[in-house]
Amino acid sequence: MNDLAGINAENITAWFAVHIPAAQPPLQFELIAGGHSNLTFGVHDAAGNTFVLRRPPLGHVLESAHDMGREHKIISALVDSEVPVPRTLGLCKDTEVNEAPFYIMDYVAGPVLHDAETAAALPAAERHELGLHVIDVLAKLHAINPDDVGLGDLGRKEAYLARQLKRWNKQWLASKTHEIAAMDEVSRLLEEHMPEQIGAAIVHGDYRLGNMIVGGGKICAVLDWELCTLGDPMADVGYLMNAWTQPGEVEGDVTPTACGGFPQREMLAERYAQATGRDLSQINYYRAFSHWRLAAIGQGVYKRYLVGAMGENRDMDLDAYKQSVTTRAEAALALLS
Repeated sequence: MNDLAGINAENITAWFAVHIPAAQPPLQFELIAGGHSNLTFGVHDAAGNTFVLRRPPLGHVLESAHDMGREHKIISALVDSEVPVPRTLGLCKDTEVNEAPFYIMDYVAGPVLHDAETAAALPAAERHELGLHVIDVLAKLHAINPDDVGLGDLGRKEAYLARQLKRWNKQWLASKTHEIAAMDEVSRLLEEHMPEQIGAAIVHGDYRLGNMIVGGGKICAVLDWELCTLGDPMADVGYLMNAWTQPGEVEGDVTPTACGGFPQREMLAERYAQATGRDLSQINYYRAFSHWRLAAIGQGVYKRYLVGAMGENRDMDLDAYKQSVTTRAEAALALLS
């Protein structure tokens, strides 16, 4: 059994023996994804099976942002829906086992398109087909009645934007290290021009290609549900539109869609509107909100790095990160102007 930060191999193996008896010891662990988000580990058994373990980041974390029981509940609720997710296999809330709660799910094979280089390896026709499936799955997610799948208590359904603005304004003020005029102006404009929320849906909160396992022009699994809540589905659409950059739109862009071959942003918006009957005439508001929210989140990360709260050996260009917060705020302002 290997020694890996965030993994007590002996305790987890004993837990597997009781809760996932199909797994054959000894178990081997590898880190698949780390960072500021929940940690994802591959668990390999002696029979050649692979499972996935999710746990919170190491060190002090916000309970609400890294609630394993909540994430496990969301994925379990969607497993029989038209939204592709891995099958969950078990949840451990006992912190004596691994110092933090964790859950186990099936391993889904396939690439995650983190950047343009990875996306460019797919045939152009497959990229186009995948893009259409991305927006179709989002429409299907938003069509699910949260109460029908046991997620009606996931959060408040109403006043999503008002709650989000309050939350991220508070975050911005708590982590502000320098003035960014665009942040304050965008905050004012978002309050002033807030659209009325039409209905409530399951909102993923981080819906983009980098959080999906893909294959054959389809999504095989939507991952990273830690920001999921109930609220205004248009927030997901605005977020996806921002992440869906066109080739040449942003200098030096490394987002997956920058390599070309994917459907245009406008085509996705139109397809979503047709599938859901929703009015996308105010999509720029939601795109601006998304940029502004990410700027507030980014400022919090920047401040933690600045004061050394993220540890010593972090490869971070602080000046570039600082500038990225301003760039997002200014992008938000441009969409509202």
